[in-house]
Amino acid sequence: MSGDERSILEGYLKSRGLKMTKARDTVLAAFLGLESHVSADAVYEAARLIDPGIGQATVFRTIKLLADSGLAREACRDEGARRYEHAYNHAHHDHLRCVQCGAVVEFVDPDIERAQEAVYQRFGFKSSGHRLELFGLCPQCSSSGGQP
Repeated sequence: MSGDERSILEGYLKSRGLKMTKARDTVLAAFLGLESHVSADAVYEAARLIDPGIGQATVFRTIKLLADSGLAREACRDEGARRYEHAYNHAHHDHLRCVQCGAVVEFVDPDIERAQEAVYQRFGFKSSGHRLELFGLCPQCSSSGGQP
């Protein structure tokens, strides 16, 4: 874990009158050690490998703090558990998600980015970010006759 992420979290916590605890440090290390779209349960399992006594509620609350501080962002919303990905020092991207197997592909498309900026301008909005998720069947599920 780089000191940057820890410093960002410490600064965020301090600005809200909170302290950097051992448990929060553990959750940060667990989250940063997972380089994918992860559920809070996956972070909890990774944190338990570092500290078997850590509580699930502590992990879930700390993930919220990571998101609020800009270190994590919600990714790939679905009917199931929320999934998070690294935000700090990770470039913006969008997602393609298979509705059958759940596979996720990250992509960047300049044409889509330009179209979104045009929509902001057309309606007089100032951009504060966006999240684009496209759904369909991945090549493997499509070739096996899956239905969307």
